[in-house]
Amino acid sequence: MSSIKTEIDSDDWFPSLEEYTPGLSKEQWLELLSNGNIIGPVWGGVLAAFYGVGGSATCSEIAIKYNTNAPSIGGICTNLAKRIQKEIKCPLYVDENGQKRYWSILFQGKYADSKTKGVFIWKLRPELFDALTEFDIMRYEWNTESDSLKYSKYDTLAALLEHKKNVILQGAPGVGKTFTAKRLAYAIMGEKDDSRIEFVQFHQSYSYEDFIMGYRPTDDGSFQLRKGVFYRFCDKARNDPNRKYFFIIDEINRGNLSKIFGEMLMLIEVDKRGDKLKLTYQKEDDESFSVPDNLYIIGMMNTADRSLAMIDYALRRRFSFFEMSPGFDSEGFKAYSDSLSNDYFNALIAQIKLLNKDIEKDSSLGKGFCIGHSYFCNLTAETCTDERLREIVEYDVIPMLSEYWFDDRDKADKWSENMRGLFNDD
Repeated sequence: MSSIKTEIDSDDWFPSLEEYTPGLSKEQWLELLSNGNIIGPVWGGVLAAFYGVGGSATCSEIAIKYNTNAPSIGGICTNLAKRIQKEIKCPLYVDENGQKRYWSILFQGKYADSKTKGVFIWKLRPELFDALTEFDIMRYEWNTESDSLKYSKYDTLAALLEHKKNVILQGAPGVGKTFTAKRLAYAIMGEKDDSRIEFVQFHQSYSYEDFIMGYRPTDDGSFQLRKGVFYRFCDKARNDPNRKYFFIIDEINRGNLSKIFGEMLMLIEVDKRGDKLKLTYQKEDDESFSVPDNLYIIGMMNTADRSLAMIDYALRRRFSFFEMSPGFDSEGFKAYSDSLSNDYFNALIAQIKLLNKDIEKDSSLGKGFCIGHSYFCNLTAETCTDERLREIVEYDVIPMLSEYWFDDRDKADKWSENMRGLFNDD
């Protein structure tokens, strides 16, 4: 991991301190750091990440340490710099090509050598580094996990979950529902602790006996009453009341929800948390069951699955529903796209955005059927090849279009050929 460089190689960093300064003293940085409207836990977490490794690192190094992706680290830093510039109107560094370099408000930079993981090293400005030391920025260390949520209205989503206790993330395939669910849990925890997260997936044969409790056969041919995954997790959260626990349900609308939840439909309500109720399989002398106040439920629902019935109204009343959309226009995805520096990739994303507009306008589809950004994530400059992009188009995107427009082959074929045509050499 990189650390702050000595004065011997200070000339390597650009823009140099003499060439550009935002004009902020340590005291002024402290004022900004104390202003929660500008630099709160989410934004402060990225600064904490750089400070925690000595003040300088590549985005790739930070991403490896905090289990996230490098482009989003760069994107959130740039976005933070823009927030600061908008607030205090400090001068901007403009490079020789006339490009505004917002990141230089926070950092100096230099290209990494071949032994360093990543391309570009960012070093905190000395006045900012000193202010971070005095401010104790490390209180925000794990909040870098919420960077992706900043582009999904994280503040609103976190507030919904805190208020309602139960939230369903709904959206088209590939909008990052699973990724967001786990990162939301980490961010609210204030740390990454998978022992306080339980993950299940509903399906048509999932039952109350799997979820709450029921009789199961034993090796000797008899039946034994066993507690289900949700019952056990509630017990775990109840025995640790000072920390928050998260129960994540994938494909929540694929199961028979009334049958699976049973009495839980009442007990999961925010104003019923802690209330006790005798369950179906409990005996009269058994202690009544309750859902603890420190347990949060996050469900995920694919809005493009037309084989599913509408979600039960009884359950709908007990959850807040948060719509997630493709993030192609987010700062994080733009930074990711820039890092790939691939013309075919950019052309394909432009075509997908046009395709999504057509899907939204289609009366039989709508925005819930748009193509999500996650199909195109987790690539690097080395792996973003023509062959890999063709695979995504041919085996991920086109099969969905064939299903969407099964009764309009001309439209499906038109868009398929538009995307395939991007890779034609003639």
